[in-house]
Amino acid sequence: MPTLLLDFDEVLHPEFCHESTHFCCLPYFEEAVRLAPEVEIVIASTWRHQHRLEDLARRFSADVSQRVIGVTPHFPALDDVPQTLLSFEREAECNARLRANGRVASPWLALDDRSWLYRPFNRALFSVNGKTGLTAQASGELLQRLLTL
Repeated sequence: MPTLLLDFDEVLHPEFCHESTHFCCLPYFEEAVRLAPEVEIVIASTWRHQHRLEDLARRFSADVSQRVIGVTPHFPALDDVPQTLLSFEREAECNARLRANGRVASPWLALDDRSWLYRPFNRALFSVNGKTGLTAQASGELLQRLLTL
């Protein structure tokens, strides 16, 4: 099963948006993942530090929320971070989740706006412009990436 590791802020809503417009880009995300039904979703957002998995999953439509299978661990709690990932916190968290669940060799994609949290030129990163969040056009590009996992 391919895994999509999902950030929320600046992906599912633009940077500096009012709280009332949080998740305004969610329809674009859900449109893409519905067309890639084999992809499972793991929350990599900092929201996982303040909210339970069940509460995070409820942010999604019922059909998509069923595919939310977990969250990534918090970087300070990681014991065995590979040397190559010490400077790339979010990728280290994603890697730890994949390793803990026997998926390190399985296809995965991170959907995030902060490329500096991943190794340069990481092909498993789909980077979003944080000023706009996920757009209709980017959603189409995301779908193409998901279909090639």
